[in-house]
Amino acid sequence: MTFGEKIRSLREQNGITQEELAQKLYVTRTAVSKWENDKGFPSIDTLKHLAELFGVTLDELVSDDAIKTARLAEDRAARRFRIPSICCLAAAFTLAFLTAYISKWCALPLIACTGGFICCALLSRPAYKRRASRENTAAYIISRIAIAAIFLLATTTLLLELF
Repeated sequence: MTFGEKIRSLREQNGITQEELAQKLYVTRTAVSKWENDKGFPSIDTLKHLAELFGVTLDELVSDDAIKTARLAEDRAARRFRIPSICCLAAAFTLAFLTAYISKWCALPLIACTGGFICCALLSRPAYKRRASRENTAAYIISRIAIAAIFLLATTTLLLELF
């Protein structure tokens, strides 16, 4: 894979247009087009910025097939958490039903299953996708605060009901 193909692939995987990439790098869209068509090469400073922007190292950016191999490994590692995530979610729904209609003492395992679901769900997403989502800092922070607030609110409510 040529350098231009890597840039195009990384840009498309992150859902960025040539114009948006150019704006982030403070270059023209034609410069990005030249890089992607292997008709030019960015400066060292721009390469550093590219690597940081896409969450890869400079070696991965300029070497052959390193990005693809690393991402495949991350995808495989993240896949291990998908089934436990679904199991925790199913158990949490079951325990929520049991807590509401049968016994309030099902609330403690419900809290554990909810926490397990949140952890597994976050870990089931490959690292490079998590890094890409952090680009929009405000949305990233709000989502993390919302997850924490929901979990704490549910835990507090259930514990108050129990005791």
